[in-house]
Amino acid sequence: MYKVEVFVTYKESILDPQGEAIKGSVHRMGYNDVQEIRQGKYFEMKIEKKEQNIEEIVEKICDKILANPVMESYRYNISEVE
Repeated sequence: MYKVEVFVTYKESILDPQGEAIKGSVHRMGYNDVQEIRQGKYFEMKIEKKEQNIEEIVEKICDKILANPVMESYRYNISEVE
């Protein structure tokens, strides 16, 4: 069995309005050294070990369901678990 952690964020060229709102709140708290906050999504999946390549499965799921490839980028970690 594999545990897959997927992190999805807006691409650098895309404005992140939620991140900007959070940054404003952080600045109002007095933490003005914070220069940028990017908001994102986190997904965790468990996938059974099969013949098919795990990276191919994860890429297809990310591209078709978890992320909008036009506006978002993603990265993932795969670890084998019992």
